[in-house]
Amino acid sequence: MPASGTKVAKGNAAKPLTQLKAWKALKAQYKKVGAMHLRDLFAADPKRGKEMTVEAEGLFFDYSKNRVTDKTIELLIELAQESGLQSRIEAMFRGDKINVTEGRAVLHVALRAPKGARILVDGQNVVPEVHAVLDRMAAFCNRVRSGEWRGHTGKRIRNVINIGIGGSDLGPVMAYEALKHYSDRNLTFRFVSNVDDTDFAEAVHGLDPAETLFIVSSKTFTTLETITNAQSARAWLVKGFGGDEKAVAKHFVAVSTNADGVGKFGIDTANMFGFWDWVGGRYSMDSAIGLATMLAIGPENFRAMLDGFYQMDEHFRTAPFERNLPVLLGLMGLWNTDFLGAQTVAVLPYEQYLKRFPAYLQQLTMESNGKHVTIAGAEVDYETGPIYWGEPGTNGQHSFYQLIHQGTRLIPCDFIAFGHSLNPIGRHHDMLLANVFAQSEALAFGKTKKQVKAEGTPEWLAPHRVFEGNRPSNTILAERLTPEVLGKLVALYEHSVFTQGTIWQINSFDQWGVELGKVLAQRIIPELESKEEPKLKHDSSTNNLIRRYRKLKRGK
Repeated sequence: MPASGTKVAKGNAAKPLTQLKAWKALKAQYKKVGAMHLRDLFAADPKRGKEMTVEAEGLFFDYSKNRVTDKTIELLIELAQESGLQSRIEAMFRGDKINVTEGRAVLHVALRAPKGARILVDGQNVVPEVHAVLDRMAAFCNRVRSGEWRGHTGKRIRNVINIGIGGSDLGPVMAYEALKHYSDRNLTFRFVSNVDDTDFAEAVHGLDPAETLFIVSSKTFTTLETITNAQSARAWLVKGFGGDEKAVAKHFVAVSTNADGVGKFGIDTANMFGFWDWVGGRYSMDSAIGLATMLAIGPENFRAMLDGFYQMDEHFRTAPFERNLPVLLGLMGLWNTDFLGAQTVAVLPYEQYLKRFPAYLQQLTMESNGKHVTIAGAEVDYETGPIYWGEPGTNGQHSFYQLIHQGTRLIPCDFIAFGHSLNPIGRHHDMLLANVFAQSEALAFGKTKKQVKAEGTPEWLAPHRVFEGNRPSNTILAERLTPEVLGKLVALYEHSVFTQGTIWQINSFDQWGVELGKVLAQRIIPELESKEEPKLKHDSSTNNLIRRYRKLKRGK
């Protein structure tokens, strides 16, 4: 990997996006192909279903069921080139401070770089630091998993509770659920994120404090929800030990950079695992934030996951755009969003272990590209980040697929499936995969009124049974869900987000939009807790709601 200085990237295109030659050509292209039906596109090119595929790093990507032609793809790639995507990729990988609004490098790729790689931030190679933390994590996890690490009374740890929020929760939860097949079933894992007291109460229900380890994940160790839950966890634990506060040191570890705050809490700073400001929260599941993941699946499997990330990183960095999985996935999404007018993307994993993958992608995609101004601060005049959502198949087929198939909204879909089940039982997996292929086929080609009537359907009923089709989708296939493959899938979407953000000329790595509500909440908390009636200076609705809550709280 190339080394770097501390250069700050100021932008990713000299011209506004809509003034780029390729963008204008794509607008003209849309007028030609926008109304074309996938039935006609496939009929015109019998090889389409084979040629519009890419296989790399163990993933097979079929994008043939998008409403595009070869010319569309050519123009989208030209748009990526004209937007400076390659130079932007190189800037990220060498450690330039491309997060310009916060003056930071963007180096989640350094978290999975192999030993010996060289990536500089402010003149310092950060890769040795990364591996030093990984080695400390591995040593700790081996002690807990082997039973060497004991609780305050000498009992073995059997329960692990991760306390975090946002990227400090969504990544570990998703990875734990995705890789549960590989986890140590002698350990129970639970996750607390919501400041709602029910979340904490249910997480500790039925557990023995003497067998429970808490991981408190907060970079600053000041995040309101996380520290509130951590303080409740501390009180629960100390109470369970009859008020003995010395127990905290053997039942709490921290993932943080605030050694002073961690120490004051009662956690031995020798059991604090750090990370860096060049890692965004939503890109941190493969850092020390993944401590719960490593505890569950073991250091060897965790490193296999990191290797999967790295393989996709290198593919993204080096593959030509026409064979580059993240670039193509990003370009298909951009075409559907900006030219076909799609407002959402449904992520549909046909793998129960990936049940939290859509929720994970919600933060990754929408916190990254939910922006209304360019890096230069200008208002955009085109659509940016779409809404991501989804559920595992086949459950969703009996829930929301009706709207996708016959509703009035265009909803592109990403189908994710695997050649082998991790828990093979009879015909289950064949039935599961048959549904993947059937759904993408039905979305693309639908069923015409002529076909419906040929089946003997009465005239009055025929309109209700017509499927318009022409609904775009991607299909991603892999051999089986392993730690390595999970790393590849996450990196695939990370770099797809990067591709889109570069072309949209936005900063995919800040998240100022989460701040305003948090600031206002800090003002309102004392107004809710005050014994005296507070002088409220909000709008009339907010004032009324605060008064209503205070009345409910008093039981009047």
